[in-house]
Amino acid sequence: MHTASSSPPTKRPFAWRKAVQLVLFLTLGSLILWLVYRHQAQAYEAQCALEGIPLEQCSLMQKIATDFRHVHYGWIGLVLFAFLISNLSRYLRWQMLLEPMGYRINPLNGFFSIMLGYFANLGFPRIGEVVRAGTLARYERIPVERVMGTIVVDRALDFVSLFFVLVLAFALEFDTIFQFLRTHVAWPAAQATASQATWWWIGLLGLAATGIVAWRRRRRLLQWPLVQKVATLAKGFGDGIKSIEQVQRPFWLIVHSLNIWLMYYLMTWLAFFSFDPTSHLPPVAALLVFVFGSLGIVVPSPGGMGSYHAMVIAALALYEVSGNDAFSFANILFFSINIGCNVLFGLLALLFLPLINKTSQNRPAHASPTS
Repeated sequence: MHTASSSPPTKRPFAWRKAVQLVLFLTLGSLILWLVYRHQAQAYEAQCALEGIPLEQCSLMQKIATDFRHVHYGWIGLVLFAFLISNLSRYLRWQMLLEPMGYRINPLNGFFSIMLGYFANLGFPRIGEVVRAGTLARYERIPVERVMGTIVVDRALDFVSLFFVLVLAFALEFDTIFQFLRTHVAWPAAQATASQATWWWIGLLGLAATGIVAWRRRRRLLQWPLVQKVATLAKGFGDGIKSIEQVQRPFWLIVHSLNIWLMYYLMTWLAFFSFDPTSHLPPVAALLVFVFGSLGIVVPSPGGMGSYHAMVIAALALYEVSGNDAFSFANILFFSINIGCNVLFGLLALLFLPLINKTSQNRPAHASPTS
């Protein structure tokens, strides 16, 4: 009698690790969002009490639903258009980074790979770059490590751009920020006590000693897998930065980099006009709200859920927008971008990428660039 051989089940630690990360990130985002909501709900109830409004008629969730019904969606359509323009520039910049290696990609593959990366970030924060690289490598038949190198450069350019936008926003609105902090923040004593100064010196000396020991034992440290991984990432980052020198049209690289962040800013400014409590704010306020929101997205929660809301509320407080209205605006912009843009175009990418490449699965891979 023939007996079917059975192999032991294959363990999938990677899948389990990703599942745990997803749960942790979702929990973090949900916790921050709940804390922000609870704080704003308490403030809203206190405001209702001052105005003599019964508590049963004072629901922040109901207010948010009402605010969404009164949004001017024509402006949200313009937000969507600015989102498209920014990502067309991102695709063109990406193509410019691939050209020195001898690769010309299908524009639709490039654009939809970016959209799929955004979509993936909603579920697994920070995995979007990996999904973006893997998708383009698969459909364009380019070695994935080459694609990842260009994404390192892409993210480095974004980091530099964010830094300059941050400096610009704080330079233009320094007086507003300083006045708000002076009014609402209790400053510590100007002079640190002797005890505090001592602890500062101990910390600095400890950090210096750690650096000296690490340098002297660098060969042994480089044998550790974690240190090797960090060193490899650092080397890849350095190699990616060097590839900028080979870009054929550096002027257009700068133009597209500026346009990406200009469109990001316009998305916030245009959204101001969609919501009456923010429609009167000046363009420079949109710049500060945009910068604060960008810093909130850095937190590894799905799409910046919760942390984005908290930072937008903090920025709008500088312009005397109530916390409840600021919370509504943060939700309007958050859901417009993440639902109206990232989810919509992510689903379109999942639908169209296989169709676009259906007739090109058997084409030869890109030729390796000549050295």
